Amino acid sequence: MEPHGRDDVKGPVLHIVVVGFHHKKGCQVEFSYPPLMPDEGHDSNLLPEEWKYLPFLALPDGAHNYQEDTVFFHLPPLTGDMKCVYGVSCYRQIEAKALKVRQADVTRETVQKSVCVLSRVPLYGLLQAKLQLITHAYFEEKDFSQISILQELYDHMNGSLKGSSLEGSQVYLGLSPRDLILHFRHKVLILFKLILLEKKVLFYVSPVNTLVGALMTVLSLFPGLIEHGLVDSSHYRPKSSVSEDPGLLDSFSAADEFVSVSVTDALGLEEEAESAPASSENSAEGENGHLLKPPSRTSPDSSESDWETLDPSVLEETGPKDTAATTTTDSSLNKPTTPITVQPQPGNGQGGVTQGLVSGLEEDQYGLPLAIFTKGYLCLPYMALQQHHLLSDVTVRGFVAGATNILFHQQRHLSDAIVEVEEGRIQIQDLELRKILSLTTADLRFADYLVKHVTENRDDVFLDGTGWEGGDEWIRAQFTLYLHSLLSSALQDDNERLLADYGAAFTAAWKITHNHRVWLSNKHPAMTSITPGHPFQGQYSVADVKLRLSHSVQNSERGKKIGNAMMTTSRSVVQTGKAVGQSVGGALTSAKSAMSTWFSTLAQPAAVAPPDSAEPEVKP
Repeated sequence: MEPHGRDDVKGPVLHIVVVGFHHKKGCQVEFSYPPLMPDEGHDSNLLPEEWKYLPFLALPDGAHNYQEDTVFFHLPPLTGDMKCVYGVSCYRQIEAKALKVRQADVTRETVQKSVCVLSRVPLYGLLQAKLQLITHAYFEEKDFSQISILQELYDHMNGSLKGSSLEGSQVYLGLSPRDLILHFRHKVLILFKLILLEKKVLFYVSPVNTLVGALMTVLSLFPGLIEHGLVDSSHYRPKSSVSEDPGLLDSFSAADEFVSVSVTDALGLEEEAESAPASSENSAEGENGHLLKPPSRTSPDSSESDWETLDPSVLEETGPKDTAATTTTDSSLNKPTTPITVQPQPGNGQGGVTQGLVSGLEEDQYGLPLAIFTKGYLCLPYMALQQHHLLSDVTVRGFVAGATNILFHQQRHLSDAIVEVEEGRIQIQDLELRKILSLTTADLRFADYLVKHVTENRDDVFLDGTGWEGGDEWIRAQFTLYLHSLLSSALQDDNERLLADYGAAFTAAWKITHNHRVWLSNKHPAMTSITPGHPFQGQYSVADVKLRLSHSVQNSERGKKIGNAMMTTSRSVVQTGKAVGQSVGGALTSAKSAMSTWFSTLAQPAAVAPPDSAEPEVKP
């Protein structure tokens, strides 16, 4: 059943919804404008079946532990012509005794409610800024029956946001790559590669505001992804609807069409692709009307005992291959380089966007954003516990999701990687995947370049984050160039040498992903202006050895243990040295005092008697 005003309302905001916690019914919708159901009133608790998780998303799990919080979430479309619905919710709680009008169903000491906006456009930060002010005013009324302010909010948002462009800084309001790099440092590049490989990535931290901020900031590093690449990122059905709708599987690609493949499968498929003529591949795509399918055999499940922190020391096996690949390049690629100054490409609006023939997304002239969040690959900035089944749903081939409930973290086998935001740690389950994600020397140079520029002058209260170099837009420009260079390298006929700097195992796995196949199926003439090769390619130096050693020590479990042991030993040595110094110093002081007394005694007249106590014997 379609909500009221779906056809006649053309503004970016679909609904303003208030969700409260009932002591008997739990989370429920208390108000919606316009009504979520066309035949119901504003105070109806009924919801469309596709949006049955809305109350649990708007009022997050564990919200009672915080006075206020903010949630970003995605809802599936209600009709075929709709796209992803973007939700922003502001949560607050107030003491019940402070209310001017206390309703009969208020039986607890505190009242918990969320005011949320359901929008057609992904303006998360902008919607959050407006919604926080209205939520504060709504609670200050201390009378939740006063809903006129919410209706005014709906009219105001549709009036002010109508016709707003998705280009520019307003899309990234509140998303700071600078803070992300200060926290994760070089691991940001590992997160970037994880999403390129379309893996199952789970972000975990509390509160929700920190969670969704980190997740969406990582996505903002992909050019055009937030603006145009999330429209198909929430195509799922509630658990009860899967068995009831026999045509559901037809709306998604078949499960065996989008599966994870092991590294052995990836390399085997890569060799077959290289041996097959390019013309036959193109003709196969044209005849079938869709992209080539990867092998339907899934990768072996890793045992839970293999679950451990990403350890770069086990990834060093690929080092000699990278070295050999680099040393065999021609002289133009082996020029000795100092840290390279990466210049950004022109702004994101290069000639506007057009509808992609295969991806269906709004693409720029470089074919970006990549079709990552399509065909069952979900983006769920926040997942409620009631959505847990999506992690193992056969119609879901992957996800980038956020969770605050410990049960998500404990179900380790359902994710390829868990990002512990608070600790700045990435946990990888599969040893093969950790090898794929090993950062090459060129990658380490790139990451170190970012970290150094971001950390410069960060303590300056006047200049922090305001300059171009090291600023948020500058960081996004660097990742744009990184992705452009990777795509340009993949287009070259003899690209093994060029792609070696990105990691041979990584590029082999990336070439069989859905996003790469979709991008490769179209021509992108603007790519001719992009220089192929890694932005930080070049010969190895002593600085690279130091960088690799520092990376391994800081991020491997073995290196951390050695580092902690060295710190402990150093402290012990310092403390022992102080103790010994005090002991030896005391003895020397006593000896010096005795010698002074003895010499002074010798210099005195004979009439003066020596002290009664014998002088201590001092041996040289």
